Parts: sequence; C-alpha cells; structure tokens
Amino acid sequence: MDAAYPAPKPGPGEALIRVTLAGVCATDLEIAKGYMGFKGVPGHEFVGVIEECADERLFRKRVVGEINIGCGRCEYCSHKVENHCPSRKVLGILGKDGAFAQYLTLPFRNLHPLPESITDEAAVFVEPLAAAYEILEQVRVNDETRVCVLGDGRLGLLVAQVMASTDCSLLVIGRHEEKLSLLKARNIPCRTSPDGLGKQFDLVVDCTGSGDGLSTALDLVRPQGTVILKTTGAERNGADLNRLVIDEVTLLGSRCGPFQPALQALEENRIDVRPLVSKVFRMDDGLEAIEYASRKGVLKVLIRME
Repeated sequence: MDAAYPAPKPGPGEALIRVTLAGVCATDLEIAKGYMGFKGVPGHEFVGVIEECADERLFRKRVVGEINIGCGRCEYCSHKVENHCPSRKVLGILGKDGAFAQYLTLPFRNLHPLPESITDEAAVFVEPLAAAYEILEQVRVNDETRVCVLGDGRLGLLVAQVMASTDCSLLVIGRHEEKLSLLKARNIPCRTSPDGLGKQFDLVVDCTGSGDGLSTALDLVRPQGTVILKTTGAERNGADLNRLVIDEVTLLGSRCGPFQPALQALEENRIDVRPLVSKVFRMDDGLEAIEYASRKGVLKVLIRME
C-alpha cells in the first residue's frame, strides 16, 4: 500500500472519497490467492469523507458505499438489480480500484451518509453486515424457523447476530471457543461440532469459507429445507449434489445486501461489532495487516488510511 498511489479522477455522477478506515475481509485474502484474477487496488469495506463531488449536499460528508457499479443501461440495471449487471464493476474486486488507498471513487447513488452516532470503526462493518441482512431478503425467517449458522469467522459472527434478531431457533457451529464466546455473551447457543445433530434444520447458512462447508450443511438441513452459501473461495471441494435432489433441498447463493437495515442496526446498537476488531494497522503497515488478517483466530483487521 503506497501513499503515493495516484488519486483517481471522479467521472460523471461520481464522488472522490478520502478513505479514513478500511477493513480486511475473507474476499480480500482470497483475491491475494488469485480469486477473480483481480489486478488493481483491493479493499471494499471502508468509511471515508467526500472530498470532491457535484452534489454540494454530500460534500465533506462521512460515508460508506455499496460496492457494485452497474452499467445503468441493461435490463438488470433497469430492474434495480445492478448487483448482477453483466458489465458491472465491483469495488476492489472486479475492474475498480478499491479502498486500500488514500482515495477511491464511487457513484453518488452508491453512497450512504453516516449518522454521527456510528463510529468509523463500526461503519467499516456496514458492507459485511448488509451482506448478512441479505439472507432475510431471500428467505422467510420467524420464531418457528430452526436455523444453523456454520462458521465463527468475521461474517459468521455477523450473520449469527442478525439471525438472533429474528427470534428464530438458532444454533451456531464453529471451531474456536474464544470466538463463540462473543456470541455466548449475547445468549446465542453455540457448539464446536455438528456431531449427533442430524438433519433437523430448516435453514443452514454456510459462512465457513471452507471447501467442506457445503457438505456439512447438507448433513444438517432437513428434507425440503434451505442451504445458503454465504462465502466465496478460490477453491471449493466437491459435495454430493445428488442430496439436493433426493432431499429436495433449496440451495441459494447470497452476496451483497441492503445497507439501510445494517445502518439502522448499528445506530440502534442492536448489533455489536466492537468485539470483532482484532487489530488496527497504519496504512504504511498494510502488507503486515494482510498477513495478520490471514492468521488463524484473527477476526477483523482494520487499516487506518490517514
């Protein structure tokens, strides 16, 4: 990460944003391994201040931003599903320099001003927390739904908190007692093994980032239940997909999500992200930050760009 990296020039309808704080997520680590074949500046979880824009109402505002940038002309964009525009760019992931730099650009329509009550450290979590809320856009969850969240990493802990807010019957399965203790402190049931559970869950959310996650999910979901894959990876081991047919299981991919529920949850302190921050690095120590984030047991690593 180089402070001398040239600042991008905002195009029509775009703002120039000075990045103040950025987060390292599992996708960034996978990109470092070759996922998506991305060439450029990675990083897509950020908070920053608008330094240049045509809309004076946004100037100097503290903002977070949605990462998918559609072409604005195709059928997907016209139906408000820019996340799936065939020509889209994705901040720090596909065709668009990201947040591991002093400046980035995004269209005005992607930006969300932040309430003063949300700190920079919490604001970095808006994008992954929105991804967790996407599950509730895709499936119906209520107090009768039996839900299992697989994985106690960065995203798994956020998904678990979002699922707990629905009053569903929830169980989280992870591998690390110290991480699960963050959920146990919020009275969320956890365990470190799926042994003996059988096919009892209506909904299983795979947040493991592991090649074996889908197989484990299929071991746990009931016939005619739903499995949601919530993480991407450079490698994914084979799973017996015949079980989808035999048990009539619905398999859903789930990616980015709505920012407003995430912002509201942080503003109302319904989701606690503070315990998820493992360490904050300076921009000059960015490579060390990436290496540290890849270590086992580490949750969220932040990089301060100022």
